[in-house]
Amino acid sequence: MKMDIRGRNIEITDALKDYTTKRLSKLEKYIDDASTAQVVLSVEGERHKVEVTIPLNGVILRGEVAGEDMYASIDLVVEKLEKQIEKHKTKLYRSHRGAGLKKAVADEIQRELDEKNDTPDKFKIVRTKRFALKPMDEEEAIMQMNLLGHTFFVFYNAQTEEVNVVYKRKDGNYGLIEPDFD
Repeated sequence: MKMDIRGRNIEITDALKDYTTKRLSKLEKYIDDASTAQVVLSVEGERHKVEVTIPLNGVILRGEVAGEDMYASIDLVVEKLEKQIEKHKTKLYRSHRGAGLKKAVADEIQRELDEKNDTPDKFKIVRTKRFALKPMDEEEAIMQMNLLGHTFFVFYNAQTEEVNVVYKRKDGNYGLIEPDFD
């Protein structure tokens, strides 16, 4: 697994980079060599924040932890990612879909932040994400949404051949948004 380690408001020392690489290498038994882990280490006041995103074929592993110590935050984010992997492996095993994470082929992910935009607009877009839409059914989309810990998920519906959005409702159920071009 390749690693792209970046710092925001912090200088990435060799010791910090080595520690991050060593701890994340624990995940290599689950992830193939073609995958690239995007790691952002940042300091915001007293908080040391670690964000890790690992895109795989059909799955995006993501962990984010903030604490008082950068090294402790790195340890916690690795634990969080291991739990996500185990949860996903269990779901794959139960549903008999796929051959596991080790055989997954990496997708490319682009994360560019536009923080330097000086135009003070009321509806200022501060982040744009691009990602590949993998055809899946509604159940897989809900599984992905829950795995990421999000409240909505955009996906390409394999049955309707349209882009849909699943979302978690306040009552605990799920909703589906389908486009209507009429």
